[in-house]
Amino acid sequence: MEAFQKAYDTIIVGSGPGGATVAKELSKKGQKVLILEWGNNAPIKGTAPQAFGMVGIPGKNLLTTDLGRLNMLMRGTTTGGSSVFYCATAFDPPFEMLESHGINIRAEIDELKNEIPIDPLKNDLIGPMAERIASSALELGYDWQQLNKFIYQDKCKPNCWMCSLGCPHGAKWTARNFVEEAIEHGATLVNGAKVQSVIIDGNKAVGVKVKIKRRTYKLEAPTTILGAGGIGSAEILRNSGMKDVGYDLFVDPLIIVQGKASDVKKGKEPQMQYGWHVANEYVMTDFAMPKNPKLSIMVKIKDELGGRITDKGGCKKRLSENDNKKLEKGYDHAKKILKNAGVKKINKSIVFAAHPGGSVKVGDFLDSDLKAKLDNLYVCDCSVVPEAWGLPPTLTILGLGIRLARHLLKVETPSQEKLQSAPN
Repeated sequence: MEAFQKAYDTIIVGSGPGGATVAKELSKKGQKVLILEWGNNAPIKGTAPQAFGMVGIPGKNLLTTDLGRLNMLMRGTTTGGSSVFYCATAFDPPFEMLESHGINIRAEIDELKNEIPIDPLKNDLIGPMAERIASSALELGYDWQQLNKFIYQDKCKPNCWMCSLGCPHGAKWTARNFVEEAIEHGATLVNGAKVQSVIIDGNKAVGVKVKIKRRTYKLEAPTTILGAGGIGSAEILRNSGMKDVGYDLFVDPLIIVQGKASDVKKGKEPQMQYGWHVANEYVMTDFAMPKNPKLSIMVKIKDELGGRITDKGGCKKRLSENDNKKLEKGYDHAKKILKNAGVKKINKSIVFAAHPGGSVKVGDFLDSDLKAKLDNLYVCDCSVVPEAWGLPPTLTILGLGIRLARHLLKVETPSQEKLQSAPN
């Protein structure tokens, strides 16, 4: 019998912000938790070759969403998921939107802000390129403000640009931090585990079918939680026979607008130090490229819902005419700011996409407790967000993870029953 084939209270699929948070909270209360992660658990080096293997393999973690425009969607497959490679920018959740669907996570967010680092960077960590862009934007009248970062600033290295390649210094908070806490409290992590489907008995989920090292296992538990992301959770559900999920999603399309200023040296600084958010339109931030002397601005829009997830985990979504107009409008603003900052020749990237979500929506397939139409099955990742809002979702997903864990802990589990029945 394999070491991971034992009795568990909860199986969690995926170790990104949602899965990691629920795993930490449940294991702290004595639950026996199994975390199944498709990617590996290699120590993060902050190198391009390692990052490529975790976010750049076509068909696995690099997907083409629109063949007509070659829009590229990236996702992290490793312990911690995409948080290992995010720019560690903390935006508040869309509280009102969630509350309109019966979800209040204000208290959970307040707790998180006291537990993990969420603050703007200190002056000695702010880079000259971000400062140049911010000065230009403010001079032109833009409300360009410092952004909160998930960074342990006492560990952060000045002139470091490794955030988006994976921080090797332990300065950037990622979901790996919560996975490690879960393991300390007894959770089991299995890497290289590609979950194929949910095992269904009548109207309830009883576990998952998973492929590990070319062998397929059926693992069962009283509760199953999918936290495989906006693509992965929908793929698993579709392969389990639930063909009504995986439609009308958002992908947060973005472009990078950049150009060289003659007096700017190669960039060695974090991305997204300052920014400007126009509600329901787009967010613009500095976006220093590693070892690149160009001043760069990211324009990311709130896209309209559309497209679908395929049975094989692909993503098919064309941008709407309105989406393209938003990108062009943001591009015009970015050009104006860069020209004022001394950039002569400006170009823009192809369209990338980040934060796919809305593929397993609350109010559609899930209730406000993140419970699926099947008993004992829950989802906790960006796929559950019912509406697009165009901002990095990490803090929102962490809050949802705490809320889900507390909901589950109201119900007795096999582990708790054993503790209660044990002799004094």
